[in-house]
Amino acid sequence: MKILSVNAGSSSLKFQAYEMPEETALISGVIERIGICNSFYTIKINGEKIKKEIEIKDHREAFEIVVNELLENKIVSSLDEIKGIGNRVVQGGAYFDKTVIVDDSVIAKIDELSSLAPLHNPAAITGIKAAKDVIPNAIQTVVFDTAFHQTISEENFLYALPYEWYTKYKVRRYGAHGTSHKYLSIRMSEILNRTDLKLITCHIGNGSSISAIENGVCKNTSMGLTPNAGLIMGTRCGDIDATIIPYMMEKTGMTPKEIDNAMNKQSGLLGISGAFSDYRDIDDGIVNGNEKCILAEKMLVNRIVDYIAKYYVELNGCDAIIFTAGLGENADRVRKDVLNKLKILGIRVDDARNNIRGVEALITADDSSIPCYVIPTDEEVMIARDTYNLVK
Repeated sequence: MKILSVNAGSSSLKFQAYEMPEETALISGVIERIGICNSFYTIKINGEKIKKEIEIKDHREAFEIVVNELLENKIVSSLDEIKGIGNRVVQGGAYFDKTVIVDDSVIAKIDELSSLAPLHNPAAITGIKAAKDVIPNAIQTVVFDTAFHQTISEENFLYALPYEWYTKYKVRRYGAHGTSHKYLSIRMSEILNRTDLKLITCHIGNGSSISAIENGVCKNTSMGLTPNAGLIMGTRCGDIDATIIPYMMEKTGMTPKEIDNAMNKQSGLLGISGAFSDYRDIDDGIVNGNEKCILAEKMLVNRIVDYIAKYYVELNGCDAIIFTAGLGENADRVRKDVLNKLKILGIRVDDARNNIRGVEALITADDSSIPCYVIPTDEEVMIARDTYNLVK
């Protein structure tokens, strides 16, 4: 059975086609700058990457390109071979604790939650509708970033704010990256051949979150009402003193929208370094002795350490720590600095093992009290699995 995993952004569309249940990746691609001049897309098939430049005015045209590539590359001979399309949605609120088949009520709830993910949920709806127009016979599902975190208990997901804010306005911790954290939990169970595990999973990229997982169930996570909570990220500030917001509004006359924009798009690594949101540029700055880049990395490391230590205590121990995503998989110095600050827990980094990028590996010494791993995440295959299970 052929399943298509889709991740629609406001001006982008990522996709990957699978043969299920074998989980064989057939083709993948990303279409960028949709509705913007100089749009283009990249296809990867049989290990070869192909870039094509073409004007793409909307997501419907983007899906037509996906269909053309599937047909031209003989992934399918007919669109009827695509039995399911799994769509990633960032915010499912408290409505969804699992993947569901799309209907009008599901779309309405996704739209209702758009204020909590204004860049992501509306784009997902656009993608779902475009897919329905172009491939009408496929069953569509939605896989929510927040679903895995719905097992978090009330004492961990509530904020110490007026309780009515929760009951009336749904203010609570929802988390994100749940599909990634769930994948890491499943993969770690396969590696250690155990399900009774206490895990700390670190999804560290331009957007970052850490989760505490026990026996495959999420107990806590660092992101909050929105993805701008917890760790320092590329352009997001993460945890701050909330009173900074009215203070800066009073001092500068900034509007709530301007403050929100500053915290989400002008802060994090970009705010500290003054120039760079991409860690690769931060890394180059550190090599060249840029003091602000050095400071930004130190702050990033400290925040990661804070959450790992916190979750170690909450879980009453830990069987493994896992790093994933762009920075987690590739920044060996950051991993080493984080784990060296956790030596008090008996963690011992093996420099040779840690000298890897983007591959699955144990990175700690044999005598380390907690084994630590790099595991490349695979959100697309998780989307395909859930979609296949519902379609079949």
